[in-house]
Amino acid sequence: MEEITEEADYVNVPEGPADTKAPRPEDTKKEAAPEGTVDKKASPPGLRFVLPIAVCWIVLLAIMGLRIYFTSELSEDNAKQTAEIKTLTSQKDGLTKQIQEMETNWNELNVSRAQWSINEYCKLGRGKLCRPCEKNWLPYGPSCYTVYNPDPTGWLTWEEAREYCRALNAYVAATHNEKEKNIINHYSISTDGSWIGLRVENGKWKWADGSDLTNSSWVDPPTEGHCALSVWRNTTWSSVSCEEKRRWICQKKALSV
Repeated sequence: MEEITEEADYVNVPEGPADTKAPRPEDTKKEAAPEGTVDKKASPPGLRFVLPIAVCWIVLLAIMGLRIYFTSELSEDNAKQTAEIKTLTSQKDGLTKQIQEMETNWNELNVSRAQWSINEYCKLGRGKLCRPCEKNWLPYGPSCYTVYNPDPTGWLTWEEAREYCRALNAYVAATHNEKEKNIINHYSISTDGSWIGLRVENGKWKWADGSDLTNSSWVDPPTEGHCALSVWRNTTWSSVSCEEKRRWICQKKALSV
């Protein structure tokens, strides 16, 4: 009887409220492993050493790659510079050769001019007599003169006469003293007059070399656009337009013999 009563009491025990603090499956999984066992999900002990080494290798490879790249670039630049140096050297050699050829031609020209001077100024023969002026030039003091007396169709303006004399390594006749003036007048073989190297510039008579006329009484007062003519047997020079056409007189330095 007693056993039956106890069993009935157990059945009739009222149900109590559910335990709200019962552990969840997730919490059960997160429990620490028992002492003496290994947690399989924990990080390997050597991982923290492997990562820095991998970073170092990546940096090293990057440095090597940059080195290879810049070495290639420098090699290409060196090749270009070498090619440019070869080109410049070739151009230099070409210029040097041209200079040598020019020097040779210049020396040959000087020899030819020297020979021409001998032929023009000196008589070839036993006496080897040399003159101070070349053929067809008239000597006076330190200068030589030549008068160009073509027919009127060959006359020149003052500027044309100056260029003609320059082509002969001479200049339109000029004088700075009375004796030279008289010799120019003497060589002026025409009453139409011959151009000399005197013209008006900025209201003043000036010689073709830029020097001023030393004696204003030798020529008429200056008129802009006028040049001077030396007329045979006239004591003064005539002033006419530089655009008129006349004969002319050239002058150059005499040879010292």
